[in-house]
Amino acid sequence: MLKTLRKFILVGSHLAMLGIGFALGIYMLPILIAPKGPDQAALVAAAEGAMFRAEFRRDLKGSDFFHWGEGKVSLTPQRIAHEGKLAPGPDYKLYLVKTFVEDEAEFLAVKSESRLIGDVKTFNGFILDLPAGIDLAEYTTVLVWCETFSEFISAAKYR
Repeated sequence: MLKTLRKFILVGSHLAMLGIGFALGIYMLPILIAPKGPDQAALVAAAEGAMFRAEFRRDLKGSDFFHWGEGKVSLTPQRIAHEGKLAPGPDYKLYLVKTFVEDEAEFLAVKSESRLIGDVKTFNGFILDLPAGIDLAEYTTVLVWCETFSEFISAAKYR
C-alpha cells in the first residue's frame, strides 16, 4: 500500500512538473525567439506625419497580468508605429477595428468586419506597413490580438 502511494505521488509530481514546464515553454518561447524591436530613431521617424495618435493602456477590461499593452501608437497613411511595450506572447496580430472594443467577446463580435494589418513579432515597439488601399478614417481603433489563444492584448482608440 505504501509503495503504491509512493509511486502515485512520484508519477503525479512528475506529471505536474511536466505540465508546468510545458506552460512555461509556451510563455517563454516567443520571448526567446522575438527579434529585436525597432530603435528609438526608427520609431520617431515612423511616427512623423501621423494622421492619428492613440495610446495602449493596461487598465482595459480585457487586459490582465499576462495580456496587456502600453505606450503610444502613431498612424500614418503608410504605417502604424507603436512606441511602448506589450506583454510577450505567441502569434500576435494587429487589427484595425471600426468600433472601440476592450475584451475578447467584443472583438470576436466584430472581428469579421475588422482589417488584419499584420504580425506583431516584437514586444518593445513595432512598425508595420499598412497594406495598400487602407483608409484609416474608416476605422477608429487599433488592436493587438493573440490569434492562437483568441486572447485580447490591448486596444487604442485613435478617433
